[in-house]
Amino acid sequence: MSDMAKRDYYEVLGVNRDADEDTIKKAYRKLAMKFHPDRNPDDKSAEGKFKEAKEAYETLTDAGKRAAYDRFGHAGVEQQGAAGAGMGGFADAFGDIFGDIFGGGANRGGRSGVYRGADLRYNLEITLEQAAHGTETKIRIPSSDPCGVCHGSGAKPGTQPKTCPTCNGAGQVRVSQGFFSIQQTCPSCHGAGKVNSDPCHPCQGSGRIKTQKTLSVKIPAGVDEGDRIRLSGEGEPGVNGGPAGDLYVQMSVKQHAIFQREGNDLHCEMPVSITTAALGGDIELPTLDGAAQIRIPAETQSGKTFRLRSKGIKGLRAAQAGDLYCHVVIETPINLTDRQRELLREFEALTAKGGDRHNPRSKSWVDRVKAFFSE
Repeated sequence: MSDMAKRDYYEVLGVNRDADEDTIKKAYRKLAMKFHPDRNPDDKSAEGKFKEAKEAYETLTDAGKRAAYDRFGHAGVEQQGAAGAGMGGFADAFGDIFGDIFGGGANRGGRSGVYRGADLRYNLEITLEQAAHGTETKIRIPSSDPCGVCHGSGAKPGTQPKTCPTCNGAGQVRVSQGFFSIQQTCPSCHGAGKVNSDPCHPCQGSGRIKTQKTLSVKIPAGVDEGDRIRLSGEGEPGVNGGPAGDLYVQMSVKQHAIFQREGNDLHCEMPVSITTAALGGDIELPTLDGAAQIRIPAETQSGKTFRLRSKGIKGLRAAQAGDLYCHVVIETPINLTDRQRELLREFEALTAKGGDRHNPRSKSWVDRVKAFFSE
């Protein structure tokens, strides 16, 4: 999607520009429920709207990105993303002019070339039960450790890094662009202030070796689609002794076989036989806390909703759990035997003799149809 074609993020979520994070989160949840690909298979339009809402949510719930977006629109956010990836983009180029508006005070290096590591994101898929009750799980993520050969210097054993000739060890250079004198990361040493003319072979001069690490993640009860858990210092390592970034574990809740979540409430369809709907009876159904029984009154109609209080989910900030709504769907029997068909025809004949009192909705519908065609 081009910059010109992108819609305003606030318009996408349907919130005001001064909306707080809770309002933005609620708006995103509503759109995510409506347009999630699992609920709209093969619907490219819904998939596009889901991605659009997700992009808007991720931008407006990140303080730095939101500030950039509010001031410079989509271009500011994209340039900030490029800078965060270590490419010296918008925030680096205009750091002297706009200060810390991009939250870059910890990310930009000074003359010492010390940089904070980038934040990372891990998408974690969990079940509805895990989201409701909380859980603890382990994840494996890419990591890096100091090279055991060069001990993190990046230089081949027996050699030493040399002062970068481009920036004279400052880690930054100044470039004139029109009326501005702009300070940006040195393209030769990438801010380190030193270069390795004879780099260490195992780490290829980076000073670090790629590894994997296992982390334990505690998921609190009540999390929802799009919620994030921050693991401080578990992001990308810093440069030249700078602090590590953070790891954000973002929740994705699997589609459930029975329940659909809307906020803290749960909804489910409850198939009921014709006989039970007509005569009444007890039905057992599952909840996230175990089995429950519902008494179906006689003459229950399709579409009737039963509410089980506090059988939903207790959200992270909720004072009490939501409710479970069971929607009655009267099931028509199939694969009937000859005898069953015969009995149903006999039942239909007996019902017809009773007149309209047995089928008041059908009578009302027929009357409305007649009135429609007589106009």
